[in-house]
Amino acid sequence: MLEIKPIETLEVINELKKQYFEQSTAPLDGMWHFGFVPMSSHYGFYEDDTLVGFCCINGDGYMLQFYLSRAAHIQARELFTLIAEQNSSVVGSIKGAFVSTAEPHYLSLCLDNSSSFKVNALMYQQVAPFISESATGLDLTLASQEQLDEFVEFAVSNIGAPAQWLSEYFGNLIKREELWGYWKDGRLLATGECRLFDEHQTKYADLGMIVAESERGQGIATCVLNHLVSLANERGLIPVCSTESGNLGAQKAIHRAGLEPLNRIIQMEFDHQ
Repeated sequence: MLEIKPIETLEVINELKKQYFEQSTAPLDGMWHFGFVPMSSHYGFYEDDTLVGFCCINGDGYMLQFYLSRAAHIQARELFTLIAEQNSSVVGSIKGAFVSTAEPHYLSLCLDNSSSFKVNALMYQQVAPFISESATGLDLTLASQEQLDEFVEFAVSNIGAPAQWLSEYFGNLIKREELWGYWKDGRLLATGECRLFDEHQTKYADLGMIVAESERGQGIATCVLNHLVSLANERGLIPVCSTESGNLGAQKAIHRAGLEPLNRIIQMEFDHQ
C-alpha cells in the first residue's frame, strides 16, 4: 500500500536524488535544483514503510521534481496523475509543474497531465572549446564579505529579487569564492557567478550574471560571461547557464560566449477538470 508523507530532512532522500540526477540527459539548472528546490516542500512515497520516491512542490503550488524508483510497485503515471488531479490530501493543491527537456521521464508525466505549457527558460551548455578575443576585456574582482550589502543593493535595483534572500544567497557565494564584481569609477556595474556543484553534476560550473540596467547593450555581459567561461575551463569544468525565454539580450551575450541552448525549462499548467 502506498503512503505519501512529508519529508522533514532532505538527507532522507539523498540516494533517490542521486538516482534522479543520473537519469537526466543533460546537466540540470543549478538555480532551480540547488536554489529553489531546497526551499520547497518535499513529500516521500512509501510502500510498506520503504521509501521508493519523492516529489517537490514550491510555495506557489508548482511541482519542481518527481521521481519514482524502479523498486516501486505502483506505476509512475498512476501516482503522478493522482497528485496532479489533487487527489492527495497530503500534497494538496497543485497548479502545474516546472520541468526541463533534460528530464524525459518527468517531462512525459507532466505532458500527460498538462492543459497548456510555455517555455520558461533556455538552458545553455558549452559544447566545444571557445576562445574569445575579449575574454580579458574586463577586470572582474572576487567579492569580499565587506561588499555583501553593495551586491545585494545592486541586485535588488536591477533584477528586483528579495533583499533577504539575496543576502543569504550572495553571502554563501562569497564564502565559497564564487562571486565576482565589475566596478568602474567606484560603481558596481556587473556581477558574475561561477557556481560549483558539491554533489551531482560535479564536472559542470553553473554561471550567472547581472548587468546594471543603465549599462546594458554595451557588450559588458559578453565580457563577463567570457571571463566566467575561462574560469570554468581553467578548472576543467564545462560551463552551463540559463536565461528567461524573453531575455533576448542575455541570449545574444550567452551565444557570443560560446554556449548553445540545448534544452528548455517548461512551465506546465495541469488540467483539473
